[in-house]
Amino acid sequence: MSDKPYFPLFVDLSEKDILFVGAGPIAARRIGVLRPFAGRITVVAPEAEEGIEKLAAGGDIAWIRHAFEDGDLAGRDMVFAVTDDPALNEEIGMKCREKGILVNVASDKSLCDFYFPGIVQKGETVIGVSASGKDHKKARQLRERIEEILTEKIDRTLTEEEK
Repeated sequence: MSDKPYFPLFVDLSEKDILFVGAGPIAARRIGVLRPFAGRITVVAPEAEEGIEKLAAGGDIAWIRHAFEDGDLAGRDMVFAVTDDPALNEEIGMKCREKGILVNVASDKSLCDFYFPGIVQKGETVIGVSASGKDHKKARQLRERIEEILTEKIDRTLTEEEK
């Protein structure tokens, strides 16, 4: 793996088929952020966090209730390996690479084709924040500060327009 930072790239995911293998807290958090941008999200896991169960029950995502199988990768454009089993995540990462599927392996950044950024969205403005997979706390703090600044700016602009 290179020490070079990853290039930030804004991509249309509205027609992409995205798979999450695993349905724990990391998957739930990432699905929550990704949902407004994504067309199809499928989760493969025998059990799921309550939030994922609710999204599946509401038809917002698909949930396949079984352990990961190689066939689950068929037709996918992007995969998130977010199980609590690092060996399984690594296996999924390797299989995705063999098939040319973009993959994010939560348990090993060296196996990631992309990092999942912190997102700030206010209206049409979308800002992604990353610390190149090295300092999640720093990235979160920066995302929170950008969100504050953007909110302050929008509030100030609205107040000025009312004058």
